[in-house]
Amino acid sequence: MKEYNMPIEAAIEVIGGKWKCIILCHLETGKKRTNELRKLMPKITQKMLTQQLRELETDGLINRIAYDQIPPKVEYELNEYGKSMKPILDLLCAWGGKHLMKNKTN
Repeated sequence: MKEYNMPIEAAIEVIGGKWKCIILCHLETGKKRTNELRKLMPKITQKMLTQQLRELETDGLINRIAYDQIPPKVEYELNEYGKSMKPILDLLCAWGGKHLMKNKTN
């Protein structure tokens, strides 16, 4: 297991980056297919979305559900551990809103 000087380092490693928190916020409303997430985040590339989803799955925050059908169907959902991020994501959204307002007044 990797060692950290501060717990925040471990948290940032799991949710850091431009897209992970946004993906988690979108999954708060329920299961999503990859294409649904792409439509919700038009600036993300398919490669980056796939990478971020794999990392979130590896870190235990989301479940990947693969259905045995043709054509293949895969959905992603928050698991219980991922749902524990909701209060943190809500605080980040609230802070982001305040930050946007602050920047508008400057």
